[in-house]
Amino acid sequence: MVNLIPAQVPNSIGGDDRPAAAGEWFDKVNPATGERLCEVARSRRADVDAAIVAALAAQPAWAETTPVRRGEILRDVANAMHERRVDIARVVALETGKSMKDALGEAGGAIALAHFYAGEGQRLYGRTTTSGVANRQSMTIREPLGVAGLIIAANTPVANVAWKLFPALICGNAAVLKAAEDTPATAWLVHEIAQDAGLPAGMFNVIQGLGEEAGAPLVADERVPVISFTGSTAVGREIAAVAGRRLAKVSLELGGKNPLVVCDDADLENALKWVMLSAFSNAGQRCASGTRIIIFEAIYDQFRDLLVERTALLRVGTADEDDFGPVINSDQLASMLAVLQRAGDRGARILTGGRRLTDEAHGGGFFLAPTLVEGAKRGDDISMKELFGPIACLYRVKDFDEALALANDSPYGLTACIHTQNVHRALLFTRKVAAGVAMVNAGTFGSEPHMPFGGVKQSGNGSREPGTEALDIYSSLKDVYINLDPART
Repeated sequence: MVNLIPAQVPNSIGGDDRPAAAGEWFDKVNPATGERLCEVARSRRADVDAAIVAALAAQPAWAETTPVRRGEILRDVANAMHERRVDIARVVALETGKSMKDALGEAGGAIALAHFYAGEGQRLYGRTTTSGVANRQSMTIREPLGVAGLIIAANTPVANVAWKLFPALICGNAAVLKAAEDTPATAWLVHEIAQDAGLPAGMFNVIQGLGEEAGAPLVADERVPVISFTGSTAVGREIAAVAGRRLAKVSLELGGKNPLVVCDDADLENALKWVMLSAFSNAGQRCASGTRIIIFEAIYDQFRDLLVERTALLRVGTADEDDFGPVINSDQLASMLAVLQRAGDRGARILTGGRRLTDEAHGGGFFLAPTLVEGAKRGDDISMKELFGPIACLYRVKDFDEALALANDSPYGLTACIHTQNVHRALLFTRKVAAGVAMVNAGTFGSEPHMPFGGVKQSGNGSREPGTEALDIYSSLKDVYINLDPART
């Protein structure tokens, strides 16, 4: 399994694997064991420049290729990913610590998304419309932007690659993708598969490295007209400022502090299932993770006790029968433990978990016990900041109005969910909650490839990926007016 990951994970530029120009490397650690998995190219501005040059050289011919043909090539890539889905999953599992079952599920989602965008080659619609001028036809057409700078997170590494790469390519752009430093080999492997499947060299370039050294030069480069970033709100602000100064197009999919409301008429068994999945699947490392569980007072004590009981049954580890694995690195683990300590100092009560697992099976890795907290103050860090781990806070409310107000009392607005059997509550919640995605009787995650995803407030800048809405990010619209002269007929 380890042989799928080279001892040194290089950059992939112009179709070739290359070390960083400076010859530097950094260690990638397996989060399940704490042991070094591989070395990774530590790229800097010179490497980013080389990738942009390669993309600029390849992109014009790709833009001249018909969208239908681009779609056929991307379908070949998607099929090749399907053929190697087990290899992809093995690399994802090694880099993230998630189980093979979960990694295969993620790979399947990435492949489904790739097929969706391959199909958009037959549907890169503009529109024709009427004109106020006699003898004039009016229409719009889509055009590529050039080079797309893509910066991804490590939580779902192959899904994140597909999420940005395929819409960028189908629109006729070349891509320079800055891989997450915690999941370098996943991006490298997808590049290898794409090359072998016939994607022209230079159309997909992968830069390894640290954000401030390899991501920042990509964001600042005038030759990159569009930047798409998934990650923290703090980094997203910096990207928006830098790219905004040069008037680049920017798509930001940022953090979440997502509410899940459990009403007094909810199906409690169904609500339990979805709270557990929303809070703890993927070790809570989802921007759409359900971290604020808002419970009606009439059922609070009963539901809290059921949650504690169910949480105690969760299995933490990397096997298929386990419920979730480690968090991605030691810094992330230390940050969450510090937030829990501060919350406890301010009166919050840890109902279960709240500690690093240090037994023989877990001691080498970055495992946090599934954690439920109650009594946290609404303005505290644990209530307001994205933690990106298996931690959920419980809040008691008296009725729907208080639940909705608390759901919206957040700097974020990515996803939200309500559990109720009252259609009036459900529809009013979906209308009034400040979120880009609203769910009823499910989890706070679970968006589909053909649907737009994104948030409001500090969860993003209003862009939406994936879905056909992503085509608006990676293309520009040109108005075309054709004036006719009836006298020449």
